This record gives sequence, structure tokens and C-alpha cells, in this order.
Amino acid sequence: NVSLEHLLVLKSFSFIAFLIFTSVVSLICFSPGEIVVNEVNFVRKCINAEGSQDDLWGKLICTNFKVSFIPQDAPLKQLSHLLFGEHDIPLTCLEQVVTVNDTKGKKKVLGSNKKLKFNPTELILYSKDLRIIRFCFDQAGPESAKKVCLAIAHYSHPADLQLLFGFEYQGRRYHECKGERVKGATPRGGIHTPIFDRPSDWDREIKRTGASEWRVCAINEGYAISSSLPEYAVVPVSLADQDLKNYSVFFLDNRIPLWCWNHPNGSALVRMANICDPLQQRKIEQKIFTAITKSHPQRCDVIKLDLDKFLPNIQDIQAAFVKIRQICVIDAFEESEERWLSSIENSRWIEHVRAFLKFSADVIFHLDGNNISVVLQEEEDRDLNCVVSSLAQLMLDPHYRSIIGFQSLVQKEWVMAGHRFLDRCNHLNKSDKEESPLFMLFLDCVWQMMNQYPAAFEFTEAYLTVLSDSMWIPLFSTFLFNSSKQRAQYFMDFAKNKAIPQGEDHVVYFPPVWNWSQQFSNKDLTLFNNPMYVGKGAACVQNGEVKTFKRTKKTYSSTLRGTPASLRNGVKDSEDTLPRRGSLVSELKSLTPVKDESPSERFYREWFARPVDQHGLLIPLLMPSHMALWKLFFLRWVSEACISGGGPITTYHKLSQLVDEIDMLQSQLRQYKGPSPSTPLSSPCGPPSDQRRMYFKASSHHDPATPPDFLTSTFPFTPRGNLCRRSLQGTPISKFLNGARIWLSTETLANDTV
Repeated sequence: NVSLEHLLVLKSFSFIAFLIFTSVVSLICFSPGEIVVNEVNFVRKCINAEGSQDDLWGKLICTNFKVSFIPQDAPLKQLSHLLFGEHDIPLTCLEQVVTVNDTKGKKKVLGSNKKLKFNPTELILYSKDLRIIRFCFDQAGPESAKKVCLAIAHYSHPADLQLLFGFEYQGRRYHECKGERVKGATPRGGIHTPIFDRPSDWDREIKRTGASEWRVCAINEGYAISSSLPEYAVVPVSLADQDLKNYSVFFLDNRIPLWCWNHPNGSALVRMANICDPLQQRKIEQKIFTAITKSHPQRCDVIKLDLDKFLPNIQDIQAAFVKIRQICVIDAFEESEERWLSSIENSRWIEHVRAFLKFSADVIFHLDGNNISVVLQEEEDRDLNCVVSSLAQLMLDPHYRSIIGFQSLVQKEWVMAGHRFLDRCNHLNKSDKEESPLFMLFLDCVWQMMNQYPAAFEFTEAYLTVLSDSMWIPLFSTFLFNSSKQRAQYFMDFAKNKAIPQGEDHVVYFPPVWNWSQQFSNKDLTLFNNPMYVGKGAACVQNGEVKTFKRTKKTYSSTLRGTPASLRNGVKDSEDTLPRRGSLVSELKSLTPVKDESPSERFYREWFARPVDQHGLLIPLLMPSHMALWKLFFLRWVSEACISGGGPITTYHKLSQLVDEIDMLQSQLRQYKGPSPSTPLSSPCGPPSDQRRMYFKASSHHDPATPPDFLTSTFPFTPRGNLCRRSLQGTPISKFLNGARIWLSTETLANDTV
């Protein structure tokens, strides 16, 4: 009788659990066009490899878009994604699908067409955003577990680009939202970022930079000249279309040189591919360089910089990224502190980041210090040139340090210039040889500059991290294709298959990533806003006097002034309070006149010796001791690295509240003075909460202060359940997070140079 009662109770619990899972799944919101491919109940998601007491029980689902785990308990969310739940991961983000059978001691990496001859007891997902997610099937049906593993492996390795979920999703979304667009139609779907697929976008950029001796050229319209160039490009006025057509045949893939940016002093930044015929190289280069020289008001010379000779190649960059990911994510932190820090150094990732920043600073010297035009040359002009041209413009032009400006920079120098996102991101998991995280390297370089000049950028590191994550979401056109022509071909077939009217703007029916409202709520988007940003017309205090930054031609001149990045708004960074001897000697040398110093050394020394203009030229400190590991990206899933109530977010929290309070006071002051004819009457308590630009709101008499429920160093991300491997407390990583330097050895310090 007892055994029978136990059996009945067990069956009752199983039935209740089934009802719970069914009700939870019924509440899931699927995206348009998303369907469930396979699923399995009673799955355990591992949180900690050392024990199962914190594990989550739930249902594992594979759709044609993502892998979704629905826990029995209510999830704890920080950054609420509109497309994903807390335990979801897009299929295109999966790098490896590994099945394990503990009883048989078997392990297998699954691909699209591979068979699985054993019933898996465990599934491990290695993701491209550095997560390691483990599921156990000890209570699940063996056949169901096997089927869901095979489904995940199959759908994460699509045979063709059109099989990615974005093509189904955007087709459904276009027709479902058709009525809304008619009622409140906005140009290009309300996206304010220039796409540079029209001559008007290039015209505006020419006028913005004052490049009066350059023009928009349409010889590649319909991709008649080159399959990897955009349809419209900017060329010197002195070069006729027919001349450009004649010259194009000598360049690799017919890629004529591309104008990137113009300095107010007249010098231009240009990028180009290699010339195929060595016998014609000198002749063609002379004609191109003569035209660039004519575009300069002072007819100054042109200098060509060969990136392939001085910078690491894509294989070196990929190898370094694999190593640093292994050290930060896959390997347990068991080594001594010195060994771990040395491993970071030996990965050479930060060395490569520094190399690109240093090369970009040299470009700045020629453009700003020497007043000469620079031509960046790379074999195909589609990889290294993207990084250097973007960094140089970021250092020179404050427009690109705003959110809209930065997005236009990525669109212009990466997307339209023909960076091979499809191959470099390996979206189809076809060729590891072509894979290389060049865009990730660029974002790390941007973060290094943000870390040194935190008031000069409108966006935050959370924005950069989310942008890197968006590479693995196949719903947006930005990171899916290798070229504009490939994008246009797929869009033509897509529009035909989905009955989209001919002539409809592709930005409307297959939008880029820049429409962030597709992913996040308005409140969460405020996490992108930097409270320290010194924008155009922002006031600052100098010697007790309130002054306003103004953007003039002088902003870019060689007399530009700046402080060492360790002096942030007049306050020395806490990490630099005890500088190491080698670093200090090098820094002093850089600020002291030296006999026989080169023009570039003098240029940098004079720049660092003067007060910084946050809205002018920025040059990063390039000593190895000033390079840091981007913790929010590389360590956000590492539980040992998660500091409760600590990290940079605490400063961000306080600054956001302060800025929000200032905004409210300004609003109240306008209310007190009375509205102007063009200014609507504002609320006495300030703007509505959903219209305020800071994530953390200031408290008021009507709204008492309520500290956030959770605030950790990995905010707005949570490591819980996103990195399941052996966990050790009190390891070198905790010491590193408390201020220990990385990438420093006796040999490194002895060679510190700017």
C-alpha cells in the first residue's frame, strides 16, 4: 500500500509539473514567423558545475530562430530584450553544439548532417558571445533529448543565407506592420542614421566636412565596375568618370580608391586596394595621387601607408582572440596571478589592439600635424583599412563620437565599404579560415579610447557590448552580408518571394540594426547614454569660469590641446595613483623636450602637454601600461568576476542620478521663467519618466529614493547560467578586478614607449 501511495503521489507531482510547464510555454511570445522545431521537458540547466542545488528545471525548446529554455521559476531580468528571454540564445550565435553521454564516456560535436548514435545525457552550447551553457537530461526522455540536440545542430548550420530566420521574420513583419506605416509614414522607417546607399547621404557628408574639391561618383551604379564597392563613392573633382573606369581595371576587384574624410585644413583620408599589375603601379598611383593633391587647397603631397606591412593579419587576430577567450572564459582560474596575467599578455590580443591604435595615431599626425593627405593601402581594402580609417576619424572628428555619428561611421567604413561580415562572422559555419573578429577588435579599440577619455563619447560600454552581440542576431541587414551587391541581390529575391512591392525601400522591409527599438524598450535604451558626455555646446568650468565648447576649424588644428588620459576631468584615475617606474619615466619623457626628437614625437609631446578639448582631437595614450582588458565584454559571464554592488556601474549610477536631477531642475527653471512661444509648457516635476535620458532617475520629494534591487559589475548583464564550468573562489581574477595590472612584465615596462 505504501509503495502504491508513493507511486500515486509521484504521478500527481509529474502531472502538476506538466501543467506548470504547459502554462509557462503558452505565455511565450514568439517572433513573427517563428515556429517550434523540437522540444523536451524536465531539462536541468546547470548553473554551477560543483553542485546542482542552484540548477534550474524547465523546458528546452528549439525554434527556427533560437534555443529557448523556459525555467519553472520566474526569471530575474536586468536588460530586457524584446526578442529574447533571459535564457534564450539565437542559433546564429552558436559556435559549437556538443553532446555528452556520461555513462558511456562519449562526446561528440554535432554539425548540420551528423548523426548521433548515443542518447545524450548532457548538451553543451559554446556561443560566439562567450557563453558556455549546459543542459542535463537525467530526467528527460532520451529520444526527445536526442531529437532536440540534432535540431539545434541542424538549424545552427544553415546551408544557405536565405535560410536564416531574418528573411522569414522581416517578411512577416513587413506585412503585419503595413497598416501602421501608412498611418504614420516616416522616411526610411524612422532611422536617422545615414545608410550611404544614396548620393544624398554622401553629399551631406561632403558638405559637413567641407570637402569642396570632392564629388559623388556613380560609375558603379548597378555594380557595373566592382562587386564589392558601394554604388556611390566620393572621388576628386579633377578625376573624370571615364578616367576612373580606365584606372579601375588595374585595382584588385576593380576597387577604385575611396574617400573617407576631409580635414578642415584640406588634407583627405583615402583608402584603396592593391594595384594588380606591378608594371602599371607607379603610373596609376601617380595619376591618383596627383588628383588627390589637386583637391588640397595648398596642393600638399600625399603619403601612402601600407597596412599589410605594419599590422597583424586576419589570421593573427583570430588566433589572439581564440587564446584570450580560452583564458578568460573556457579555462578555470587555477593558476597563480602572475601566470594568469602573463597568459593574457601572451595571447597578444591587447598587443594587437595597441598596434591598431598606434598606427591610427600615426595617420592623425600626417593629417593634422603635417597637413598632408593619407592613402591607406591594403590588399583587398576590406579588412584592416576598415579598422584604421574608422579609428582615425573617431580620433579626429567629434561627430563620430556621438551615437548617430558612430553608427554612420560603421555604416560608411564597414558596411558600405564591403567588409566581409558574412565570412568574418562565419554566420553559416562553413569556413573557419575566413573567420576573424575584426569588428570586435575595432570595438575594443573604441573602448580603450572611451576608458581614457570618458567624457568625450556620447555612448557607453554597454552600447558597444550590445552592438557586438547584435552581430549574432540574423534579423538585421547590417552584419549579414559581404558586400552591397550581395545585399542587393538577396533583397531582390526576398522582395519577390514575400510579395513586397517593387521600389519599396529596403531599409523599411529589411532594416539595419540602428533601429534599436526593435530590440529594447525606451527605458533600456537610456543605458546607451553616457552621463559624462561633453556634447556640442555643453558647458564646463575652467578656473571658476563657465565656458562652452565650440566646434571650429581650430578644433582640428595641430595646436589642439589635450591632457594625459590619466587626468580625467582634472581628477587622476585611481589606477594611476601608484605608477610603475618604467611607465612614469616614459610619461615624463613624452612631456619633456628631447634633442633630435622626430616631428611626430614633438607633435605628440605638445599635444599631451596642453589641456584636453573633449570636443576636439583625441590621441590615446599608447604605452602598454595604459592598455586594459575590456572586462564588461570578456568577463561579463564569469561569476568570479561579478562584484555585487561594485564596478564601474556604481559610478554610472550616481552620475546618472545627478544628470537626471540637473535635467529636472532645468525643466523646472524653464517653467518658472515661463515658456517661450516655441517651447511647450513643461511639467512642474520635469519631463515624464519615459522621456528622461538617464536610466537611473533622480529622487524627488514626491518620489523617494529607491536603490536598484541588484547592481553588479556585470550590469546590465548577468552571469547566472551563462557560463557553466568549474568555479573557484579567491582566485587570481578577483585580485585582478581589485586593481592589479594586466599585460605588465619587467620586460614590457622596460620597453614602454608612447
